[in-house]
Amino acid sequence: MCSFANAAQYRAALVADMDTGRVLFQENATQLNYPASLTKIMTLYLTFDALEHGRLSLDDYLIVSASAANAEPVKLGLSAGSKIRVEDAIKALAVYSANDVARVLAENLKGGQEESFADLMTRVAKQIGLTNTNFENSSGLPNDDHLSTARDIALLSMAVYKHFPQYWHFFGIKTWTYNGKTYTNGNRLLSSFNGCDGMKTGYTKKSKYSLVATAHRDGMHLMSVVLGAENKDVRANVAAQMLNRGFSMLTNGEAPIATVSYVPPVERTTGESILSSAPTDRDMPPASSAPATTFSSAYNAATSNAMPQYRGGAISAGTGGTGVQFGAFSSESAARAQVANVKNKLGVNAVVEPTGTGLYRVRVYGLSDSAATQLKSSAASNGIDSYVFH
Repeated sequence: MCSFANAAQYRAALVADMDTGRVLFQENATQLNYPASLTKIMTLYLTFDALEHGRLSLDDYLIVSASAANAEPVKLGLSAGSKIRVEDAIKALAVYSANDVARVLAENLKGGQEESFADLMTRVAKQIGLTNTNFENSSGLPNDDHLSTARDIALLSMAVYKHFPQYWHFFGIKTWTYNGKTYTNGNRLLSSFNGCDGMKTGYTKKSKYSLVATAHRDGMHLMSVVLGAENKDVRANVAAQMLNRGFSMLTNGEAPIATVSYVPPVERTTGESILSSAPTDRDMPPASSAPATTFSSAYNAATSNAMPQYRGGAISAGTGGTGVQFGAFSSESAARAQVANVKNKLGVNAVVEPTGTGLYRVRVYGLSDSAATQLKSSAASNGIDSYVFH
């Protein structure tokens, strides 16, 4: 078994056991590719972390900036200054892969700047063992330096599964209705493959069609990654074939397989990549050997350890590194009115910060974690929406 389809029909593939990290089959798994909307797996990973640590709640509302409203399709078509609930934002990414909502999450989570959020994405990627991944945005929209590999996408997906199992169900939603319109998940295996429970599709003109798909069967849980397929049928068929073959290999105790087939370098319009695209011996073993030990090590680091902690936002003016945001507004006057409201009802002095995207946010810095949590609770009691940030 060297390939699941004609070599020209996809660029890279991998199937692995999600519970052990054992790679059963990999082809061109360390070759650089454009991840397209598989990028949103990392955007959601960081969103889930914010939920887990109290910086967001599912019922919080996020402000839509002019920049987010102007994001390229696919998008929900949210208007600047409008709001979207965090839970709906998650579903918009997991089901519909909305680019405007990806930018909304990025801007609300990292100081109003998608570029800063992309830097955070890349830093966390390296912390969990993604050795050949660089993010330039939160959605996967085309950028020559926005790159990853099948190996890294598999590790990231497994990290989501291990760190945030309480949110895993979002990746298995088949349809979602928002503002009277119903959206269907592009992962057709959710409806056609027995046991499929997630996860995410991707497409741009340069990346072509990609898919991460996961499935349960007879106590086993497998993940397949397909990058650069020629069309939707190829990515779905290859993913299904890999999952079926993987279940068979586990049941029969077959040895893992790794192979390399020629694919041309990713199409680029600017200079050399900031990452190396050449597979190395440490990343890609010969076809007769077991999977690379580095994948096993990275799997343990990515899934067994706690999610890496990070600091974001502006430098605190106080002694603590935590703060509370009391909304973001389309005009400075509205933001200053909120400052007065916060002072009157909560007795704290907030500041107004321009985000660089046309919004003005109202924040209090320099708090301890416990003080920030207490302030958020007090705000809620006084009818003021807020969230804690680090």
